[in-house]
Amino acid sequence: MKKLLSVLLIISVSAMLVFAAGSGEAKSPSKAKTVVEIWSNDRHDLEYLNAMIAKFNESNSDIEIKHTTVVDNYPNMLVMGFTSGNAPDLFYMNARGTGFDLKTFVDAKMLTPYPDSLLDDPAFAKVTDARKHIVEGVNAINGVPYAIFNVVRSGTRMIYNVDLFKKSNITKFPTTLAEMVEVADKITKDGKGQYYGIATCASAQFERWLEGIINKSGIYHYDFDRGVFDFSQYKEAILLAQKFFKNGSMFPGSNTQGVDAMRAQFANGTFALWGNASQEAGVFTDQFPISDFEWAVAELPSLDGSVKGTVDSRPQKGLFMFSSSKNKDAAWQVVKYLNSEAFVKGYIEQGYALPLSTYMQQVVDMGKIGRLADFAPVSYEGLYPSVPAVSVSGEPYAVAIWNTIVSGSDVNKTIADLNKKYNEALDRDLALGKVKRIVIKGFDPLNPNAKEATFLDK
Repeated sequence: MKKLLSVLLIISVSAMLVFAAGSGEAKSPSKAKTVVEIWSNDRHDLEYLNAMIAKFNESNSDIEIKHTTVVDNYPNMLVMGFTSGNAPDLFYMNARGTGFDLKTFVDAKMLTPYPDSLLDDPAFAKVTDARKHIVEGVNAINGVPYAIFNVVRSGTRMIYNVDLFKKSNITKFPTTLAEMVEVADKITKDGKGQYYGIATCASAQFERWLEGIINKSGIYHYDFDRGVFDFSQYKEAILLAQKFFKNGSMFPGSNTQGVDAMRAQFANGTFALWGNASQEAGVFTDQFPISDFEWAVAELPSLDGSVKGTVDSRPQKGLFMFSSSKNKDAAWQVVKYLNSEAFVKGYIEQGYALPLSTYMQQVVDMGKIGRLADFAPVSYEGLYPSVPAVSVSGEPYAVAIWNTIVSGSDVNKTIADLNKKYNEALDRDLALGKVKRIVIKGFDPLNPNAKEATFLDK
């Protein structure tokens, strides 16, 4: 951690101070208020967040919220804010935010855990389902929570062109990966070069939809029971996915074009199947609005048509508190406000995210959120505990698997290579004290956080 902080502190002053104020100049209060400062790195919801903060500031005589949006290098800026004594009281972080290592922050004593009094507060608990969403390595370390999320981005769905399905006389969405391969092949042949069955893009090809299909089938790349990496069960899915390329049903350019370019192609009707999460609701109603054909959203297929495992979703809007906060009591009041029923209900009904808790799923008017309702949470979506963040040489597993799919190369070799290099990296990093082995005996992929985790040094 000391080395990390040293590196971060030599970043240029110009890079350190690239901020965009989210809520503008604060009005001079009529009397002294306790100022609670919040940082976030989301920009899509600024209009709503700023309006609700202004409402709070106008009605509260004791506390004032100051909100700042950090433009770049967010995790690094958080560290530098703490080490320089300029950290905010609170900061937002979405689940598995890029570059954010919760354990590093906790080990450096940078964070304050959530008190039981807040977790068990009736109003807070019903809006967030707080006790049900404590996930090791994501918002908790050793079972101690440092943030609670209140909304969610869905797990992956398949978005499809209903008109192209009808042209090929396909009356229902496939429930297995093998059936989806056949559907994509049939649509491609019927398209005769005018349109194709399926597409992906140049970024996160494997994670965008295929990994969700594998996880729904009860398969994960880490064996929590044994505490080792294991890609052995990926073989069937890889072999099936290779057929998209062998059959020619993958839209040309899928591996080279950016995500927005391929979204535009889908909106133009040039392929039938596109996998992604709930952000696509806004994409295909605002960014690339679809008006020339009917489109629909379906749950992912699995290998055998049944649900055997959890599909990763992405809880959002978790508030973490810096241990350096001088205003902790006031900050907890702000946390309660930003997790209040009125705040969260409005956030969801404005179309920014989906309800996370059972209670909010019941009280939100889903008729107000447009096509986002098509991505409503399903029972098998959630988060897996974080696996050891090992230092692997060469391609990460998602890239190696996708390259095997595209090239049609030897699946057995790819799996053997991944098992070898990931477990060698795990053993090496354990010996160096960089990571701990996580073991969950009796691990259930449909309830990945139900049992207690054990952390081992070897």
